[in-house]
Amino acid sequence: MGDMAKTEAGTGTGRRVSEARERLLRTAGQLFYAEGIHTVGVDRLVAESKVTNATFYRHFRSKEDLAVAYIGSVDQVIRAQIGSLMAADVPTDGILRGIGASLVEQIRSPGYRGCAFLNAAAEFPDPDHPVHRAVVQHRAWFLQTITGLFAEIAAAQAEHAGRHFVMLRDGAMSAGYLGDPVLAGETLLRGIEGLLRIHTARGLDERAASAPGQGSSPAATVSGIECSPPSA
Repeated sequence: MGDMAKTEAGTGTGRRVSEARERLLRTAGQLFYAEGIHTVGVDRLVAESKVTNATFYRHFRSKEDLAVAYIGSVDQVIRAQIGSLMAADVPTDGILRGIGASLVEQIRSPGYRGCAFLNAAAEFPDPDHPVHRAVVQHRAWFLQTITGLFAEIAAAQAEHAGRHFVMLRDGAMSAGYLGDPVLAGETLLRGIEGLLRIHTARGLDERAASAPGQGSSPAATVSGIECSPPSA
């Protein structure tokens, strides 16, 4: 209680002030994701964060400013998760599988309500709105990161593979909320495996074509790709 009073009065340390901001951001993240950004008002955010209105507006100019920070916090978590995978001694295809496994875990988690970024974009459809722009920036980074990973396997059509992966991700996150999360997760993993099989074959062709004394070879035909859950 003492720390809270000092924070709200503005007499605490910078660390205490940041604690109030983090508490607001954490509360907003929970409420915005569960109920929607437009649904949750400042009064409720203040009450559930146990701060004053003055503290709120000291850190955020408006609720929309807080919403941008919320999107940014989700973006940072995802960047850190993928960064940890990329920093580990894991082959590139293992990183892509790891991203898929992380998505499946999220889809099947209690309280899952779809993609935070797609939900926010639906609430703020104006492409010039700061929330919408924050969503677009995250998605551009995610696509660039995934495309870069596919390019490490094979340069040919890496952009196509990256876009395909992102579309699989978007579909699975929506289907996991609106339908069966288990089936959505299985479909996502099968789709990723199919992409990796095709793209790995391209990589083998690239290496064979560049080897001394080897001519270009026709693209490998990959069959048996299953992009739906197995039947019972």
